[in-house]
Parts: sequence; structure tokens; C-alpha cells
Amino acid sequence: MSPLLKSVEKAGIEGIIKKRNPPKISVDDFFETVERIRQEFAKLIRAKESNRVVITPSVSYGIASVVNNVKLKPSQNIVIAEGQFPSNYYPWHTLSKESGAKLKVVAAPKELVKRGKKWNEQILTSINRSTRIVALGHIHWADGTLWDLKKIRQRTREVGALLIIDGTQSIGALPFSVQAFEPDAVICAGYKWLMGPYSIGLAYYGEYFDGGKPIEENWINRLDSENFAGLVNYQDHYHEGALRYEVGEHSNFILAPMLLKALEQVNEWKPKNIQEYCKAITIQPVEILKEAGYWIEEDRYRSHHLFGVRVPEGKDPEKIKSRIRRNKISVSFRGDAIRVAPHVYNTEKDMMKLVECLVR
Repeated sequence: MSPLLKSVEKAGIEGIIKKRNPPKISVDDFFETVERIRQEFAKLIRAKESNRVVITPSVSYGIASVVNNVKLKPSQNIVIAEGQFPSNYYPWHTLSKESGAKLKVVAAPKELVKRGKKWNEQILTSINRSTRIVALGHIHWADGTLWDLKKIRQRTREVGALLIIDGTQSIGALPFSVQAFEPDAVICAGYKWLMGPYSIGLAYYGEYFDGGKPIEENWINRLDSENFAGLVNYQDHYHEGALRYEVGEHSNFILAPMLLKALEQVNEWKPKNIQEYCKAITIQPVEILKEAGYWIEEDRYRSHHLFGVRVPEGKDPEKIKSRIRRNKISVSFRGDAIRVAPHVYNTEKDMMKLVECLVR
């Protein structure tokens, strides 16, 4: 998780105080904040239409809306990467079992030389005429391996497959463009690189999902829901775009203002600048670690805000973990990688503290 910005924390406290006295919450409060959130996220991912952006409570909810609108035949397959985040595995695993379709899990190369390049090539090779869905992140959550989404999108177009992206591990810290990658759906938790609170996130749904079936039938997603006096005049039509997929009670008067403040700050900083800053403070530390025998993916095939460090042979990973904890250094252990995730609140000095701990 990211830490909360002071402005985000303040927005949450103000929301709690406002909820003390419900008459202070107006009809406009149900709609204005979430519309601004949609606009900010659309700006962040370079989407032309903000009404294709919806509020979700989690990544699993956003992907469930996709699964709910895709029918597979036993002769078809779903392509995912080995070891990707569980919320982007379980829905496809269940869908494959229910439909009889094959779930193709593309394994990471065992050889570390040009690992990212080879893994991307293997994913492209795995996509064939029987592929219905390709579901990936922009980067791999365990070690920051960067997926070549332009080439993958081109391949899915050739075979008529959908491209579904979990952007949780990258959007907000790494530039992402809907116009460049043309995904059919992008789902993103709010608590990580968007710098927002837990239990609220965002999703983008492309034209394929127009006219689809939402998970739930709530009042606020229907046409003319702004007219509270007329809510008993039941409406068959939804709001335009993808808004039918928004979670009920998405006006959340505490979490929504927090997410809005976070998105505004991330857009002010700009992911490109965040990525360049993270690169600047990690160049020397990464070089030292590589010289000491640690393995880190080459720059071209990884992100700079999140990357994996693999321990050389002869070193005890458990002793290293213990040393890291004793030195109060916050990293994650994902698979066989030490996952390092710097941001603008870090400095090169912070990174060197980790380096000293690892090469001691």
C-alpha cells in the first residue's frame, strides 16, 4: 500500500465529520465528486471519455464485470502470466472450469539472461486463433517485468481476443495510455500507486462492454437517478457509457473525496516524472547490487518504481530477510524476488541503506 498524503487524510476526516450530520449531504454530493474522479482517472490513463470510467470496490469486482459479459467455448483459451496477482488469476481459473476453455499460464523463463524479453516472446507465441482473452498487468506484480502491451494488443487484434489489464501495480507511477494500448478493460485498485484509500478503485471499459450486464442492479446507475423525487418512476435505461458497471453506493462520502485528492496530486506530479525520479534514485544502487551478484532485470524490460532483486547462489535468503527486517527496511518478498518499490517519498540514501544491508 502507499502511505496516505496529508491532503488525502484531511479529505477523509472531513468526510467523516460531514457524515455526522446527514442534512449537510446534498443531492449533488452523490454525483459531483465521483464525476470528478472519473475525469481525473480518464486524464491519468489518457482515455477520451470519462463515462467509460467507473468506481469499483476492488480489482476482483472490476474483473467480475468482465467475466460476467464473456462467453467461452471449450475450444477456446485464456492466456495469463505465471504468478500474477491472485485477483487476476482466480476469475479466469473459475471461468475456464465452468466453460471448459483452457487456461494457458505462460511460465517465466528459467534462464535469467534476457528473461523479460523471452517472457514477452512466449506470451506472444501463446496467443493463437483459439485465444478469447489475454489478461495481464502492465508489469508483473512480483518483480516489475514490463509487458509489451502494444505488441500484445496487436496480436490479440489479429486473433480476435480481448485484452484485459490489471493496472494496480503500475498506473499512477508508470505512464499508461488507453489510446496507445487500446485495452478492452483496465481495472485498478486505489490504494497503491493512485495514492488513495483501501476498498475503492477504478475501472475502464471499452466499447465491447457497451450494453452488457452489470453485476448488480442499483438505482444510481440508472438514467435520471439525479432526480430523487422521481426514483419510483422505474427506469429501464442505464446512464451512458460504462456507468452501468459502477458499484452500488459509489458516492461513498468518505473514500471518494480521498481518492479524488489522491488522483489530483498524482496527475499534478505526472507518472512520467515519478518514473524518472525512481530511476534516478536507483541507478547507482542497482549497479552496486548487480556487481555484488544480485540479479535485476535489464532496464528495458522492467519498471523503475517496482522491481525484483534475486539473491545470488551461496547467500541465505532467510538470513537476508531477517537482516532487512532488523534494519526496518520496508520491502516485500514475492516468490523468489525481493520486491523493491520506491516512490517520491524515498531518496537515494534510502536505497543505499538497502544496498548496505544486502551486500554486507
